[in-house]
Amino acid sequence: MRKFHKATVGIITAGLLVAGLAACSSPASTGASSDTKASSAPAMQKPLASIPALTGVDTAVLLDAGFAAALTSLGLTPGTVGTATLTDGSLHFPITGGNVDYYDPAMKLRPYVQGTIKHEGSGFSLTASGTKVELTNFTIDPGKSILYGDVSVNGTSAATQVDLFNLYGGTLKPLQMDGNNAILEGTTVHISADAAGLLNKTFKTEAVKSQLLVGIAKITVIAK
Repeated sequence: MRKFHKATVGIITAGLLVAGLAACSSPASTGASSDTKASSAPAMQKPLASIPALTGVDTAVLLDAGFAAALTSLGLTPGTVGTATLTDGSLHFPITGGNVDYYDPAMKLRPYVQGTIKHEGSGFSLTASGTKVELTNFTIDPGKSILYGDVSVNGTSAATQVDLFNLYGGTLKPLQMDGNNAILEGTTVHISADAAGLLNKTFKTEAVKSQLLVGIAKITVIAK
């Protein structure tokens, strides 16, 4: 990979983020995801650009009013876990690592954006009638349009890195720059079928619906 001037690296970093979250435009079940073979880069195909190590700042989710109302109707009390914070109606999860490779979209390789955005040590909880579910250690896969995470119930692990939320980028806004930070906002976050089933079983209800809108994501990363 060519060595770029620092300013150029910042531009490419921002460009990769746009491409990565723009890939989150449809459910994984409709073709946004690929099987292992399809995701493997051909031996001769090199990425156009790479970010080997993502650093800060965070992924924020502005909670939708409908999601908040659904929690209230179920008697669920939300909370933060670890380094996560709740500010002005948005949950913030610090970015702790990850990497992204961007391949030529004109080539056959799919997904053409591959990598992860990690948020270790943070998450949020839902509590009702003495039962507390924690969803933590989120990993975004932009190529598959999925956010994975760990699940625990009353402190006991129930699942590790399972499909928790689906991401849709159809409402993604243009990239914004704030100093050295690249900001992408507008991707919507929806509860996956697996997560809905788990929550319904845990809290003995059928009210949590698959693809329920949780909120709108805003990802901020250091781009220079």
